[in-house]
Amino acid sequence: MSLVAEALVSQIAATEPWPENATLYQQLKGEQILLSDNAASLAVQTFLQMCNLPIKVVCRANAEYMSPSGKVPFIHVGNQVVSELGPIVQFVKAKGHCLSDGLDDVQKAEMKAYMELVNNMLLTAELYLQWCDEATVEEITHSRYGSPYPWPLNHILAYQKQWEVKRKMKAIGWGNKTLDQVLEDVDQCCQALSQRLGTQPYFFNKQPTELDALVFGHLYTILTTRLTNDELCEKVKNYSNLLAFCRRIEQHYFEDRGRGRLS
Repeated sequence: MSLVAEALVSQIAATEPWPENATLYQQLKGEQILLSDNAASLAVQTFLQMCNLPIKVVCRANAEYMSPSGKVPFIHVGNQVVSELGPIVQFVKAKGHCLSDGLDDVQKAEMKAYMELVNNMLLTAELYLQWCDEATVEEITHSRYGSPYPWPLNHILAYQKQWEVKRKMKAIGWGNKTLDQVLEDVDQCCQALSQRLGTQPYFFNKQPTELDALVFGHLYTILTTRLTNDELCEKVKNYSNLLAFCRRIEQHYFEDRGRGRLS
């Protein structure tokens, strides 16, 4: 999209109030969605909750193919369709809702750096586990990813997706990593997040930002997703302040608002 087109979309978005029927689309929750997509969807839901913007979650087997970017989640607001957290944050900002408005330029740069860390480490580790760890692929990924489709389409789509992810892993230098090396990367990421959070309720003290939504989406999903073993989950559990952070956000933005427990 050109800069002129982006500016026009922002102008249009800003003039329209947030509708009551705004919708978020993701894959089928119980039997299809994978760890990385579930984390991404929860991050967006949490961000919108933090902005006090209502959203209805709709699960579709073909959500990935409905998305304009081929990635989930995506939101349908008025006549606009926007996918992934970054563009959704900008779209919501155009409507006058910005969680990071209270940060100075240095803090905003720091926030973006930590968001990059989460995407480069946690998200990539999730994708690696799903598509490059053979035990996970055989026991969980292939059957879940292809579950809505008949044979042989279910196998074709799963193998096609696996090929795409493995090609990406090679391109970013993760192709030859072992599972232990990936888990060590996750631990280093959690350690950096834990140190930045410290004893604060949120990463930038008393008010949440999009960083808090992103971190919660990934950590909470890692903690509550069944995998072939608990190694990934245990990396997060080593940091008590990150566990308390997840519980705090779940309670404040989901339980206290009548949406119940997430798990």
